Amino acid sequence: MTVQIAIAGVSGRMGRALIEAVAADANCVLHAAIDRPASPLLGVDPGAAWGVTSSVRVTDLPADALRGAQVLIDFTRPEASLNYLDACVNAGVPLVIGTTGFDDQGKANIAVAARHIPVVFAPNMSVGVNLLMKLAEIAAQVLEDGYDIEIIEAHHRHKIDAPSGTALGLGQAVAGAIGRDLAKCAVFGREGVTGERDPQTIGFATVRGGDIVGDHTLLFAGVGERVELTHKASSRATFAQGALRAAKWLQGRAPGLYDMRDVLNLK
Repeated sequence: MTVQIAIAGVSGRMGRALIEAVAADANCVLHAAIDRPASPLLGVDPGAAWGVTSSVRVTDLPADALRGAQVLIDFTRPEASLNYLDACVNAGVPLVIGTTGFDDQGKANIAVAARHIPVVFAPNMSVGVNLLMKLAEIAAQVLEDGYDIEIIEAHHRHKIDAPSGTALGLGQAVAGAIGRDLAKCAVFGREGVTGERDPQTIGFATVRGGDIVGDHTLLFAGVGERVELTHKASSRATFAQGALRAAKWLQGRAPGLYDMRDVLNLK
């Protein structure tokens, strides 16, 4: 089955990766390309600058772009994603959301929309990262007693949210596995005389710099040993491939809110 895919935010780094991934996948067709109003790409072939030609022209009209589409893939920003969410509900088009940085109200809006259309919403679309999430749960259950839990993440200088959605997802996976409430036990920064570390906390450290695509390490530090689970992304292609896998998986699904572990059967 060939899936007709619409892509939002085609002028961005992930937009380019998605255009290239769709062009290379025999089971996918680029149906539409959407970008912000006043984008320099409006009216042009979205992949031409990268040697990936198509008959599609970039538009800033989501309602028009979604006619005949079978799924929309969105890696933009929260405010734009919520607009695309509404457009997908109105058009009855399934949605893959790779955007991060949503506040509680934004996440609530996604949950409401998922009553009407199927939505895959995940902090990270990488197959490897979602396997890491599963391994994190297993490790946390084994290493709960006597091991301090820290999450270290690094991304490029342009990333606007911190900690990353993936880091927070790792924290949620670990906390859920050992019965802790991440909202109460997370520590997002340390400075000055902090006192001894509370063993019930889960710490986060954030690095921003250069062109780092995405590094995440889950650290269990005990007495005499450390256990580290690490994932390093060297290309955005891994996120694009995961998003395409989610887009295909959504075909024929009932309305609902899904994540990549549903897609990968890791639950």
